[in-house]
Amino acid sequence: MTSRRPWARRIVVSTVSAAALVALAAPADAATTATSTTATTSAAAAAVDYATWQTDCQAVMDQALPYLKSRIAAAGSGEKQAIVLDIDNTALESDFGFSYPSPANKPVLNAAKYAQEHGVSLFFVTARPDITGPATDYNLKQVGYQVSGLYARNFIDLFKDVAAYKTAQRVAIENKGYTIIANIGNSATDLSGGHAEKTFKLPDYDGQLS
Repeated sequence: MTSRRPWARRIVVSTVSAAALVALAAPADAATTATSTTATTSAAAAAVDYATWQTDCQAVMDQALPYLKSRIAAAGSGEKQAIVLDIDNTALESDFGFSYPSPANKPVLNAAKYAQEHGVSLFFVTARPDITGPATDYNLKQVGYQVSGLYARNFIDLFKDVAAYKTAQRVAIENKGYTIIANIGNSATDLSGGHAEKTFKLPDYDGQLS
């Protein structure tokens, strides 16, 4: 464990989100869709630490990366492939310390880098309010993601069901001509509603992570 992460001990889920950027983020849901790939862990949510979380995230991405390699290699002629990612505790380590820019979730970043290096576009769909958009976009790019699109909630969206809002954004991405080959998140609201060929669910430990 590096000195850079003295906070990598037991998860303490704050009522204030990382860097005050995600105060309106959607509540996590421990349920998963039938097509989701789940992280298997026996650790109780109250006892999960950073190292455990990283191990569990890596286990999911160890399943995702071979699929992505195979699916990217099988791209049809002219096919525009995309991956949709949630941000908090998916693309970024939002609930582990309060730094800005928030560090990337390395297992997810590694898979995303492979995809973006092979022509796949990365779209980020978040429940964060759109006022945080510029700071969020900067954060993602600073830690190594190539952002093809960032979807955050406007004022009207804040009153909508989060799962329905996120599904609508994936539909919008498809309407731009993209095939969403994977959707990655840590909550059922990130993954439900279809419009992705395959989903991968990271751990949220019964809603302990946002």
